[in-house]
Amino acid sequence: MSDCPSSGKSQRGAQLKRHLESRPADPSHAGSSISVVLLCDDTLDIDPSSYNDSRSEKPTRGTLFTAVQRNLAQNMTVIVDSLNYIKGLRYQMYCVAREIRVRVYVLATPDPCKQWNSERTDGKVYTPETLVNLLQRYEEPSSMVRWDAPLSIVSWTDEDVTADDIWRAITEGVVKPPSTGTQAICRLLCCIQSGS
Repeated sequence: MSDCPSSGKSQRGAQLKRHLESRPADPSHAGSSISVVLLCDDTLDIDPSSYNDSRSEKPTRGTLFTAVQRNLAQNMTVIVDSLNYIKGLRYQMYCVAREIRVRVYVLATPDPCKQWNSERTDGKVYTPETLVNLLQRYEEPSSMVRWDAPLSIVSWTDEDVTADDIWRAITEGVVKPPSTGTQAICRLLCCIQSGS
């Protein structure tokens, strides 16, 4: 999941987890069982102050990435409810997930984030300076880049996530063909390996 801080990602992550966990119990489900894990700053004991400066932020991203790697497995759906605002980190997660044939699904939402951040009562409030900094640095997922294209876009005004679409994508695994750029690189690597 990706969006700015205090945009409602945690609410959407909890909704998605609840929907995905209920699917295998449905009598119409004929596939194998699926486990769902929700990784978030809370479960990883990451304090919002970790994002105050780049020195403390880098190990925080490392903690998140390590947790993602540790939890990826067949029949495991990993929901990453963290900032995920840096395109490079999202690409790393995509690559790790792709290696074991699991996809990372990115959900994006719009942002009345400043107001929601100021109204938080859970003690996870970002300082105004950190919030502004993170909002400015957020790299929105792009549908022009295949690996970064959101599977589903959920507006903050929507009541719930698009659970049916996400479930079909996870269980039916619609795989897009490789792009022409990927094909060109593969041909180049084949030529180099064969000595042509």
